[in-house]
Amino acid sequence: MSESAIHPTAIVSRDAKIGAGVEIGPGAVIEGNVRIGTNTSIGPYAIVHEYTRIGDNNRIGAHAVIGGEPQHTGYDGSDTYVVIGNDNVLREFVTVNRAYVPGAETRIGASCVLMTAAHVGHDTIIGDHVILTNNVLLGGHVEIANNVIMGGASAAHQFTRIGPYCMVAAFVALKKDALPFSLIGGTPVRHYRLNTVGLRRNGIKGDRYRALENAFDALKGGDRSLDGIADTEEVAILRDWLSKTSKYGRYGFASAKR
Repeated sequence: MSESAIHPTAIVSRDAKIGAGVEIGPGAVIEGNVRIGTNTSIGPYAIVHEYTRIGDNNRIGAHAVIGGEPQHTGYDGSDTYVVIGNDNVLREFVTVNRAYVPGAETRIGASCVLMTAAHVGHDTIIGDHVILTNNVLLGGHVEIANNVIMGGASAAHQFTRIGPYCMVAAFVALKKDALPFSLIGGTPVRHYRLNTVGLRRNGIKGDRYRALENAFDALKGGDRSLDGIADTEEVAILRDWLSKTSKYGRYGFASAKR
């Protein structure tokens, strides 16, 4: 493996563990108790704070701030973490805060793209293959499942959940949970339909797609049990997601009056 390439103006703590092939740009700051995996690049003037763990093959853009203290007035200085998986892109001015709960993690999975100025609040959990477009804001304790896309300048209130394969429209502020496999947006915010394009791009079609259509029709009618719906992998995911505790409830459907 190639050696790390650290610009002479970068400030890197001796207590940071830097993997092979890492590039650290001009003016970047890497604090102690940081681990950066192989072949990751840290852009100019980015800051990686202590208690941050970054995997392999990541690209951190200029002026990003990773691992800053949680923006919570009750934070007592406990050891908390940011953990980022492999193959992610975090563009310029992205901010990711450490967890608030002692010993806990703010976590980003693998193969995600966080575009310019996206913010990830404390204790937030992001799955794999997630795209946060420009200026997306996530409050604390938000849960974003795999394959979610959030449109520009959208936001999620603390403790909200966004299910897998959900697409959130631009400029939407989510204050309740968003269903898996759905397209959500509008004023007032509502689920409009299945995320048709996203599902078919990921091979969810034919009988699997029709089962989800039937499941959504049942939900629109108020049936949360989904009895009689074909038990495909996606329907099982939907059932499991619906069974979990929701702090604020979930949004209704555009075709419903509630």
